Amino acid sequence: MKITKIFTGDLGDSFFQDIEIPLVEQGAIGFLSENIAVTKLQIRKVRADYDYDFHCAPQRQYIVLLDGGVEIETSRGERRKFQAGEILLVEDTFGKGHRTKNLQKRERTSLFIHI
Repeated sequence: MKITKIFTGDLGDSFFQDIEIPLVEQGAIGFLSENIAVTKLQIRKVRADYDYDFHCAPQRQYIVLLDGGVEIETSRGERRKFQAGEILLVEDTFGKGHRTKNLQKRERTSLFIHI
């Protein structure tokens, strides 16, 4: 399964990296990853006009987009769009950070899974 990581480089800039989470067939229940240790789960809803200027993640976390999409911009100006169902691994807890805004003018819900 492909997910996108956002991380801080040596000079403080944020970058995207596509990473693969291996899944192993487990018969009738489908394909599973190895267990991933997590510490907390938060549910978040943002307003329709969500447009959050450059910021760092408060902790290393997975973000699961439940509905609606976002555009994320790195500190170097690279932009990517992510849709409902996609998973991000956000690790830019220091440096210049990233910018996030809703793709559509509607409330959006996501999960923050702290690691």
